[in-house]
Amino acid sequence: MITTHIDDAQQRVTAEQDALAQKASGVEQFIERVEGISPDSTTASAEVMTGAQGVTAATQVRSGNSTTEGCAEVREAFAETIRPHSVAEGESEPLLETISAELTESVAAALAPGANTPLSPGLKRAILSEAESRTTEIEVMRRTLDSEAARLDEAAETVEEITDWITEADRTPLSELDFETLQRRHERLAEYREQCDRLAADRQAFLRETTSKAVETGVRHEHIIPQLYEDFPVEYPVLSTAGRLEETCRECQRAVRDHLVRRV
Repeated sequence: MITTHIDDAQQRVTAEQDALAQKASGVEQFIERVEGISPDSTTASAEVMTGAQGVTAATQVRSGNSTTEGCAEVREAFAETIRPHSVAEGESEPLLETISAELTESVAAALAPGANTPLSPGLKRAILSEAESRTTEIEVMRRTLDSEAARLDEAAETVEEITDWITEADRTPLSELDFETLQRRHERLAEYREQCDRLAADRQAFLRETTSKAVETGVRHEHIIPQLYEDFPVEYPVLSTAGRLEETCRECQRAVRDHLVRRV
C-alpha cells in the first residue's frame, strides 16, 4: 500500500479532533466553575468593553471593603481548565496573555491582579459571554474537522483504488500484453485520470464552502483547512496527491499508447 500526503492529513485531522474535544471540555468546565463563583462585594461601578463588537458590561472597581477574590478564582479556573488546551506543553506564555487570546483583551485587563477589579455581576456575565462565544467557535471548528475527515476518507479510497491497480498492473510488462488488453488498460487509465480530475474539482469546491452554526459564525473552509497542514511539505495534500496521481496515470497511458502504436 502506497502512503500519500492524504494519509498524513488524516492523521493530522484525527489529532486535531482529539485536541479540540479536550478544549471543548475545558471551556465547559471553565463555564461551570465561573457560574459557581459568587461576585465580590462592591460599591462603585465602571464599564469594561468585551466582545468583537465592543459590547459593554457593567463591572465594579474596588472601594471600601470590596475584595478581588472573585477575579483570582476566575484566573485559577482558567489556568486549570482552558489554558492547558490553549498553550503548547513547555511554552511559558503569561496567563493573562492566554486569557486575552481566548476571552479578549478587555476581559484579561479586568482580571489582571494589578487592576484590583472585583468580580461584579456584570464582569461575570461578560466573562461567561466570551466563554460561550468560544464554545460556539469550537463547535464550528468541530464541524469543519468532521467534514474534512469525511472528505479525506473519500479521497483516500479513490487514491487507494488507483494506486493499487497501477501497482498490480505494473507486475506484468507491457510487452507481454496483447492488443486488446493494452487497449483496455489505456481506457482504464483514462477513467482514472478523470477520477483524479473530479477529485481535484470536488476538493476545490469543498474549500470554497462555508461551515457555520449560525450565519454570523460561518467560516470558509479555505480559511481554516490550510492552517491544519501549514507544516506539511505541500500546502494542499489532496490537490497535490490528485495532481501527481493524474500525472502518473498520464505517463502510464503514454507508455501503453506507445505499445499500441507498435502493434498496429
